[in-house]
Amino acid sequence: MRINIKPAAQDYLRNKIQDTDNVFLALDDGSSKYSMVGGTCTIGSSFQLVLRNDDDADYAIGMDNNANLALTTGDEESTYLGNGLALDYKNAALVLRDDSGIIDGNVTVARYVPQDLDTEELRQQMQALGVNICGA
Repeated sequence: MRINIKPAAQDYLRNKIQDTDNVFLALDDGSSKYSMVGGTCTIGSSFQLVLRNDDDADYAIGMDNNANLALTTGDEESTYLGNGLALDYKNAALVLRDDSGIIDGNVTVARYVPQDLDTEELRQQMQALGVNICGA
C-alpha cells in the first residue's frame, strides 16, 4: 500500500513525529483498540495517526510513503483505503483522501498512552465521547 504525504502535511507532522516513532494509521470510530469513540456514526470515516515507540502486530501492513515514516495500518483500516491514497494539510487539518474523494477531513495525531481502565470504565468513557461526537 502506498500513500503520498503532501509537503504541507510533512511540515505539520515534522514536530509531532520523532524518528523512533512507529506510526499507525488507525480507525478512530470505536472499532480500533486505539479509538476512544464509542459510536457508530463515524464508522470508516474517522482516522488517526497513532504514535508509538514499539510496533503492533495488529498494524503490520506497510504503507510506503515519501516522508520516510515508519507507517503501517491494519486489516480493518485497509477496507476503507483505496487507490491514490494521500495525506494533506489544509485549513488547519490533516485530510486523508483517495481517488474516490475525501475519506477523513480531520485526521488526528495522538501519542499512545496505555490506559489503566477496567472494561466498564472504558465502556463508559467511550460511550460518553460517542454521544458528544454522534449526538444523543
